[in-house]
Amino acid sequence: MRTALAIARKELTIYFTTPWAWAVFTAMLALASFFFVGMLHEFQRTQELARTHGWEKIPAQFRNLTDGVMVPFWSSVMIITLFVAPFLSMRLFAEEKRNKTFELLMTSPVRPLEIVLGKYLGGLGIITTTLGLTILYPLLLTLFGQSESGTVLEWTTVWLGYGGLLLWGATCMAIGLFISTLTESQMVAALLTFAILLPWTMLRGLAQTFEEPVRSFIEHLSFDAQLQGLLRGVVELEALVFFCSVIFFCLLLSHRAVEAQRWA
Repeated sequence: MRTALAIARKELTIYFTTPWAWAVFTAMLALASFFFVGMLHEFQRTQELARTHGWEKIPAQFRNLTDGVMVPFWSSVMIITLFVAPFLSMRLFAEEKRNKTFELLMTSPVRPLEIVLGKYLGGLGIITTTLGLTILYPLLLTLFGQSESGTVLEWTTVWLGYGGLLLWGATCMAIGLFISTLTESQMVAALLTFAILLPWTMLRGLAQTFEEPVRSFIEHLSFDAQLQGLLRGVVELEALVFFCSVIFFCLLLSHRAVEAQRWA
């Protein structure tokens, strides 16, 4: 495990000493700010309508900042992560192959499992940092928001939603790690990762074209369907098992791919 942690530290050092990570951080904050401001504006507009015309025709979600702003905001961050994660995971193995250092790594006294775990932990650290920037927005609401009940946000719901995002980011990195083991082109790795994540996320919409029980089965496999409960602050054991299974399976495939290339 010590070797895996050393590899993870090396990966994080590389990330934070290159402009690419900072460009991703900037893009995440810019896009997240755009969605946050838009949702906050919609919430304020709905509140004004409610004061004028009454609360009867106003959706219940707009009666507090947690459901009216943070829950849909986490859903937007989920979509942003879908685009960001492939560009963070693409270099994990592909860059080693492009720079011809993969062979050196394979001949070192390090087990393939330690290499895979180290690379993944490094990727997990950078995606956690990227998503960690978004915690700024609920903090801003807490500092400057107002509520008749005295509590601006339901932080239990906020933290559970944030935990769901971290689980989603960890899953994206696991898939990206596996794809990165298969090619030496970083751009190809990013595009293939995105090409897998996007339709897998959209399975929920595709399921509506089928009849039961096929519809329920396809919805069960959708990332979006599995995440919705967590983003709303609802702990679902089924979703946790689903995402942990995908992560484990992708790490297993990555290990097998690296091991096969070591003896090729």
